[in-house]
Amino acid sequence: MSNTLSIQAPKSVVMIRPHQFTPNPQTAADNAFQSAADQNAAQAIAKAAYGEVTAAAERLQAQGVRVHLFEDRGERETPDAVFLNNWFSTHAGGHVAIYPMFACNRRRERRRDIIEMLKAEYRVQDVIDYSGMEQDHLFLEGTGAMVLDHLGRVAYTARSKRADPVLLERFSTHFNFEPMLFDTADASGRPIYHTNVLMCVATEFALLGTSLLTDRQRAAQVVARLEESGREVIALSAAQIAEFAGNAIELTGRDGRILALSQRALASLQAEQINRIERTARLLPLDVPTLEMAGGSVRCMIAGIHLSPRGTGPELDHP
Repeated sequence: MSNTLSIQAPKSVVMIRPHQFTPNPQTAADNAFQSAADQNAAQAIAKAAYGEVTAAAERLQAQGVRVHLFEDRGERETPDAVFLNNWFSTHAGGHVAIYPMFACNRRRERRRDIIEMLKAEYRVQDVIDYSGMEQDHLFLEGTGAMVLDHLGRVAYTARSKRADPVLLERFSTHFNFEPMLFDTADASGRPIYHTNVLMCVATEFALLGTSLLTDRQRAAQVVARLEESGREVIALSAAQIAEFAGNAIELTGRDGRILALSQRALASLQAEQINRIERTARLLPLDVPTLEMAGGSVRCMIAGIHLSPRGTGPELDHP
């Protein structure tokens, strides 16, 4: 495993602890990974999700990752607030992006206080806000819609209702990324709703559900582009993708790089895949079965901070 610092693997993250979590009815139509919730168990589901985020944040902090943990506003109108990586992203050089969201109730998740915290704690030069594009029915759901290679400057993007090619081009121009768009399909032929469900780009390897890319030639181009950047591509099966094995994020902890993923995701990996990952990153499984009911997993609930800190401070939760 490597202790080398990597702009791909942030040392600090933002998370939101949910109070009213439930699988979002407004996102069920195009999210095949989502489960229906028993409305009679809503209170128990919300309580379990709250506990899962609390435990996950504590585990990350114990590994030396700085976690800015915010409470959600307790609104029933924002059941997906825990998946904050969809509405903003941060970038080296002091840049922040705010994104347009497909589901109407998800637009309420955007929070000024989180952006203000970033400005106070880190060096932010500018904030580019794309959210007004919702009025034109154009959507690009952050690092859910795009899996960003911060080293090679590539924005890998699965085409869907939540990833508009026009906005992808605009983002790529503003933030100096090469857009790499491709088509996907699940077992029933529907596009994968978010790229980060089937793909994870770490510093020295990438996880990719290659069989879910519908164009074989394009799939080969994606693999080649990843390999050109010096990464080992670890192919995941459709069954492993369904277990959220692709929904992982590489972070930098006290003792080097870690790959945060869910217990369910880790259980689906083969020994040979685990060995290949652990050559450069230690696996850190987090137990989030309730959160996974909403069709997202560990990657979706962590927003990496790719900004320079203003100064050294205690690695504590942000109030």
